[in-house]
Amino acid sequence: MALPSAANAAPFEPVSGLPFPTLADVERARETIAPWLKPTPLVSSDALDERLGIRLLVKCENLQPIGAFKVRGGVNYMASLSGEDRARGVVTASTGNHGQSIAWSARAFGTRARIYMPEQANPLKVAAMRRFGAEVICEGPDFDVARAIAEAWAVANGWLYVQPANEPRLIAGVGTYVLEMLDEAPDLDAIIVPVGGGSGVCGACIAGKGRKPGLKVIGVQASGAPAVHDAWRSGVPVTYPTQDTFAEGVATRAVASLPAAIMREHLDDFRLVSDSEMKRGIATLLETTRMLAEGAGAAGLAAAAGMRDDVAGQTVGIVLSGGNLTLEMLGDVLSTERSW
Repeated sequence: MALPSAANAAPFEPVSGLPFPTLADVERARETIAPWLKPTPLVSSDALDERLGIRLLVKCENLQPIGAFKVRGGVNYMASLSGEDRARGVVTASTGNHGQSIAWSARAFGTRARIYMPEQANPLKVAAMRRFGAEVICEGPDFDVARAIAEAWAVANGWLYVQPANEPRLIAGVGTYVLEMLDEAPDLDAIIVPVGGGSGVCGACIAGKGRKPGLKVIGVQASGAPAVHDAWRSGVPVTYPTQDTFAEGVATRAVASLPAAIMREHLDDFRLVSDSEMKRGIATLLETTRMLAEGAGAAGLAAAAGMRDDVAGQTVGIVLSGGNLTLEMLGDVLSTERSW
């Protein structure tokens, strides 16, 4: 996919009326989610450091109650709603982890939830959402089609539509994982974060640089779904007709304006990794840390492996953003890819 031309194109601007979240917003979100979610471990592994030749710290968001970091944003969002809005019910679209976040948080706050997902959605994530009490509709070939269907249904039925990416309260909630990382490892030099909709990396930019201005924040996306990466590099909004990656957490064809604007202002670097590299990351994390990562969850390690010379001598945090991997995919990974 060729990068778009910047000629005659408007630069990114955030959605009207949606200000950038601040460090204070993230700190308030931390207080909000504390009764619901415990801090997750930040682990090191001598075996992992030895394999890659760099010092890595792994933030284990795969140990959240939905197996992914997104639940932080969901709780912060749902806690902010009025009783009237909760009574309406919430509807959103997701490839999986955002939907799990809204489903889990809706149950916690006594709200109905309806989640639209692509037809070939991860069955573990679909089952989890239904177990949390959400109505799940799998419709459309990918996330962007499911999102359009969800938006139209919300308008027609009067439910509250939860923007998967253009929502400051989700970004502020997700950013709390970075405060936890810096509490435990104030010497962190860089954080590498997988990018789908962008809440995780934007939370890292806002919270990380707010707490430690010199911290480098690096995004990583699948080479088969590079829309956000290409838009960040060019400064031009991008929508591609297709995407091709097994890692549904980073499988986006279009760019959300609020995260894109935050990234353009604060992100230090953005890398692409192949499906093979993410699968190799899954195998390596399992072998060295005993932690299970889904494809997007291993993207940070895959990027770190390709940046070894750039980060030599530094302390690098990687975000294991989710661990919802099916047994079939795990079997495929272990039969086709070797660890580093």
